[in-house]
Amino acid sequence: APTLEAKTPPSPLWGGDGGGGLATDTDHHAATPTASPTSHGGSQPPHPEAAPNLEAKSPPSPLWGGDGGGGLAAETDRRAAFLTASPTPLHQGERRPPNPEAAPPLDATSPPSPLWGGDGGGGPPSETDHLAAALTAVLATLPPLPGKFGFALDTGPRPVLTGTSADIRVERSAGGQLILRPDGHPLGRRITDLAADIRALVDWFIASGGVADGRGRMRALIARGVVPPGCDTEPAPPLPLPAPGLYPEGALVALAFGQIQAETLAALAALGHEIRPTPWRMLMLVGATALPDLPSLITDPADPLLRVTACTGAPGCPQAGGETRALARSLAPHLPDGTSLHLSGCTKGCARPGPSDLTLVATAQGYDLVHGGRAQDTPSLTGLSPKAILDHLKALHAPSL
Repeated sequence: APTLEAKTPPSPLWGGDGGGGLATDTDHHAATPTASPTSHGGSQPPHPEAAPNLEAKSPPSPLWGGDGGGGLAAETDRRAAFLTASPTPLHQGERRPPNPEAAPPLDATSPPSPLWGGDGGGGPPSETDHLAAALTAVLATLPPLPGKFGFALDTGPRPVLTGTSADIRVERSAGGQLILRPDGHPLGRRITDLAADIRALVDWFIASGGVADGRGRMRALIARGVVPPGCDTEPAPPLPLPAPGLYPEGALVALAFGQIQAETLAALAALGHEIRPTPWRMLMLVGATALPDLPSLITDPADPLLRVTACTGAPGCPQAGGETRALARSLAPHLPDGTSLHLSGCTKGCARPGPSDLTLVATAQGYDLVHGGRAQDTPSLTGLSPKAILDHLKALHAPSL
């Protein structure tokens, strides 16, 4: 494996797993066949005419070699389709997961192949490829889990999916050993058998009270001081997130909220470059030597929208207390340098489970503001109008007296 410096951003084209591997959801364990993976309300599947935008949060499966080294973060129905070429969720039973016995034995000490996927997916299968097959197979055997409970395969020399929402993480130690780390805990346990170890950790999570009323996340359980046994191995230090710009492999462009208009995507495709999604709400244009000048693409690494996270909000989400993304766009230029903003439609904080410098939560009375916390934390200000929020941001810009 090549030597990676902490200041060097990961290459979205470096191998099939060198950039991070796979992050998946497990909604199919708890959802009904008609449940929407985004509403958790059993609503009807989305009508195609109601979705003019394309979300860049569901890149191709690493089994196709097209994850660009960054892995996959997808909703469950899309994950099932990508990993099994089935248009229906696994829990409906039309397709079975790949047979783990078809994969050759894994050497947990071997670094992943940096060449897999580097030629557009035509290289030999990587270790992450085999791990993904084994993980997909064990998912079908696990007990029911909360709809947002997820797994991340992040098996490059250093993790790159640390900021991606997941509950159980497969990572590497500094010495290259595969470890299983519960999200929210700094240490993991060494993997001896991936399927058995994941099943044991899931059983521990349930037995320890991690699930209540069908909901629950690993990080919340760990925060209560409950820690699984055997977690004594530190993961390798994570790589910094990449920024938009030109790289040896091509041009990396970002998308606000991971969303792109169909017309912009068509114009991007017309440039003739292979387009590779990444888990960072960015697209890699393979072989491009110039950044494209197209509407809605973020090419400036200093663009404040890169520090803004916002969920779908109203009216797209029935649980949202108000609009989110248009307000987030209007507030972004007024953010103080280096300040992160999370705008959530409700206290669940789906778009960003972790803390932000500023978090706004939409309610029927306006927007509640949380400083340095999460959407479910106690707000310092409540019922704010968009103008009041803007005035608050301007006050943050004011010099200290």
